[in-house]
Amino acid sequence: MDNIAGKKPALLWAVHISVVALVLLWVVPTFGLLVSSFRTGDQIVSSGWWQALSTQETQQPAIRVAGDEVEKDGAFVIEGNLYETTGTTISRWGTSSREPEAYAPGETASLDDGVTLTVQPDGAYVLSSPATTAEMRLPRVFTTASSPPEFTVNNYSNVIASPMAGQSIGQAFLNTLTVAIPATIIPILVAAFAAYALAWMEFPGRALLVAFIVGLLVVPLQLALIPLLQFHNWIGIGKGYLGIWMAHTGFGLPLAIYLLRNYMVGLPRDIIENARVDGATDFQIFVRIILPLSFPALASFAIFQFLWTWNDLLVALVFLGTGNDQQVLTGNLVNLMGSRGGDWEILSASAFVSIAVPLLVFFSMQRFLVRGLLAGSVK
Repeated sequence: MDNIAGKKPALLWAVHISVVALVLLWVVPTFGLLVSSFRTGDQIVSSGWWQALSTQETQQPAIRVAGDEVEKDGAFVIEGNLYETTGTTISRWGTSSREPEAYAPGETASLDDGVTLTVQPDGAYVLSSPATTAEMRLPRVFTTASSPPEFTVNNYSNVIASPMAGQSIGQAFLNTLTVAIPATIIPILVAAFAAYALAWMEFPGRALLVAFIVGLLVVPLQLALIPLLQFHNWIGIGKGYLGIWMAHTGFGLPLAIYLLRNYMVGLPRDIIENARVDGATDFQIFVRIILPLSFPALASFAIFQFLWTWNDLLVALVFLGTGNDQQVLTGNLVNLMGSRGGDWEILSASAFVSIAVPLLVFFSMQRFLVRGLLAGSVK
């Protein structure tokens, strides 16, 4: 009585919870990266992305007092402000890294040789000395300040338009598109024909060929890199886009053929036999019947293959090279992290640019995939 038609499974709630948890595991970090990509580097380092809309109280980098000296009432005075922009409020300050919060705003610190320093909450300071400060090393000020939320779009303009450390993110973005799009389309075209032949065409050795393809799924990618590169050099394609397209095609074909063949085998046999009785050729059956019915499987593999080629680094380094004109986005990000590891706003914007296109592809293909599955369930 547990399998009555129309009765919901007992563990349906566990499935729903699992799906929600998986979605959150992907959505929350991605949204956090998006928020961080619009923040300044200081706020990224000092607080999490979930605090982006709140006032940040952090210890600011040391700022050395500077300005024009003016003589007032027998003393030499330097006035100025620690911050170029308004909105920052100081809660504590000091003149030593050992005691960065020694004074409250408005208090006066007594330094050596009768020098005094007063810092106000808005960052305005007054340095007074009984002697000229021309040959004096002016003190540094350590502050703990609260600043309002700050967002900027300059991160993306710097990432896309400005070459950094000899690397152009915009060029790397185009290079990655040049690699990923053909490396996704070519395996799908080849695998679709091969899967149809293995599923619905009779020829000697078909079973052995299917077993061979399944065996290729367990071959490590790293094992074939160097021999394949030597083969590319021998036939004359060497390092270039054609070589990396063929490499991704070869590495992706076993999984593509396996997935599509298993899906096509489950299609209704009556439809195909009726088409053959009506005089349709194998090519017509493939184009007009098999491909439309296999669209969910094609979309699934397209998502896997595009994400794999877009996020690939190892194959691109071996078959494409490390030059600035051929560098893909993942390799560019690795170089960027090594050369500008402190620019967190640049790294956040670059990282989100690298995942924006896969996200768009994934959600667009998911929409068509769901439509295909729903149409198949209705039929």
